Amino acid sequence: MPGFADLFAGCRRTAVHLEMRDAYTPDDPVFLDWKAGKAVDPAETWQEWYEQVRETVTRGVQVRRARIVSEPITDFIRYEYDLTRGLNLAAGEDVRWLPRRRASDLALPGNDFWVFDDEVVLFNHFAGDGSVPPDGDEEVTSDASVVKLCVSAFEAVWARGIPHEDYHPA
Repeated sequence: MPGFADLFAGCRRTAVHLEMRDAYTPDDPVFLDWKAGKAVDPAETWQEWYEQVRETVTRGVQVRRARIVSEPITDFIRYEYDLTRGLNLAAGEDVRWLPRRRASDLALPGNDFWVFDDEVVLFNHFAGDGSVPPDGDEEVTSDASVVKLCVSAFEAVWARGIPHEDYHPA
């Protein structure tokens, strides 16, 4: 099965991403710099991602990201929030936030995921501390029932989510 880069580059209509963790990659040097108070230019720091999203959106693909977050938010989620305008939105993504308390009655898969063109799901796996596990962090499936579950979960979160411009984290 193809990996993330191939799936993202090959999508034709939609790429949606649901994030449900409160911390990721705790040893990421950019996160640690941000946490230490150093200025981070998201478009420069994440230039490859920025350009990849810009190119994808320019091809007419709608890229949406939804984040379910605990409140008060963690340092890592504050870092993501602070970089969202200059990275995700500037590149052409649409981003919404959903406080975890408002997601209690939603059926959600056990892992973060991407869905490409409502056809393929890529699950992201992380260790308990948010680091990438030694056995890999991606699982890809085109099983119709899994795709349906993930599309439904994403759309339910999206419908309740707060657009980035209107979300003011606790």
